Amino acid sequence: MNQASLSSSFSSTIPRIAASPCPAKSPPVEISNTILLLFLLRSLLPRDLAFESHPSLAKSIVAAAMSTAPTGDPPSLVPGAGGGGMGLGKELRDPPSDGVSSIRFSKHSDRLLVSSWDKTVRLYDPEANAPRWVFMHAAPVLDCCFHDDFSGFSASGDNTVRRLAYSTGGNDILGRHDAPARCVEYSYSTGQVITGSWDKTIKCWDPRGVSGTSYHTLVGTQNQPERVYSLSLSGYNLVVATAGRHVNVYDLRSMSRPEQQRESPLKFQTRCVQCYPNGIGFALASVEGRVAMEFFDQSEYASSKKYSFKCHRLSEDGRNMAYPVNAISFHPVYGTFATGGCDGFVSFWDGDNKRKLFQVPRYPSSISALSFSRDGRLLAVASSYTFEEGDKPHPPDAIFIRDVNEGEVKPRPKITFIAPPSVATPSV
Repeated sequence: MNQASLSSSFSSTIPRIAASPCPAKSPPVEISNTILLLFLLRSLLPRDLAFESHPSLAKSIVAAAMSTAPTGDPPSLVPGAGGGGMGLGKELRDPPSDGVSSIRFSKHSDRLLVSSWDKTVRLYDPEANAPRWVFMHAAPVLDCCFHDDFSGFSASGDNTVRRLAYSTGGNDILGRHDAPARCVEYSYSTGQVITGSWDKTIKCWDPRGVSGTSYHTLVGTQNQPERVYSLSLSGYNLVVATAGRHVNVYDLRSMSRPEQQRESPLKFQTRCVQCYPNGIGFALASVEGRVAMEFFDQSEYASSKKYSFKCHRLSEDGRNMAYPVNAISFHPVYGTFATGGCDGFVSFWDGDNKRKLFQVPRYPSSISALSFSRDGRLLAVASSYTFEEGDKPHPPDAIFIRDVNEGEVKPRPKITFIAPPSVATPSV
């Protein structure tokens, strides 16, 4: 049973894999001819000709490059970003035969874990370009994560949560939900496994108790207002995004109730949530081509820093189309982030300075998942159709490993131009 047929048979319990691209209310972010012309003129100036001696030109370029649309869109692609690494990356051999649901780099090495609707979890060694282990499951696998370089965990459509042993290729049942297990995360702060399900619960598990088919590992269960779509961890902070645009924030040290209960600032269904590496907030992505930048601090000052922006929008056949944003991954060094959408593009963003840094050329199919390696040198990209336009012919599923150029992900603070000091006219 593949992704398309299983989605149909589970239609009463499994939400749609992705929303169809919808007409956008305003044009997608794009570089205007004026901005391009200004930067072209700047590039033609002699290298030793400082901006300070041409303040009018400097102001024109800054005004064009730094302008932000009234809707809160980040400015378009920063000129000069990238500087190499323009390709899609190296395609891994022996990819999954059905939709890729999740990809995760290890926090201890460059090993890559991949879950799929073909009922497998694959452990790859990107250097060798081949899977080291293929773990078979009884149903499509909807998520996976690492524990360490010797074991990991999976969340499956047969309601089970499993621990995967890389040394033996075995997998043990850690526990069960009452509906498909959608998300799984391992907390290095508490040593627990956290899972979210379409049974409207999150569960915490102690992986040390797993033994064959023993289920005596459950630490606690927390009911949610709706089906769980996405989880993210940062330290002791756990963010849970559910259907109905609900967002709950928990402290893993006290899980009796949410620390915060929020509603997504985005108007449409949440696709994914990802915590900032510095632990001060999280990013939400929706099916309507938008990303919201949120903060745990609910003070007036922190609230003033929150914003959302449009992305993954294209002009096609005379219409402006908004595509679902399926994946967010933060760079572990610079704190910038990548987004992947059903338009087949991966874009890099500087959230602090509200800038689009770089866009990778279009991949063959929808971007279903993304993951930066532990040092940020590599980006794993899953090019895998997510059935946002129904069951139709589509390119085969593929996983790419792309070298990351520092210029593509390094923050670019706003430039402040200083006027040259005025020269006093000597008195006669």
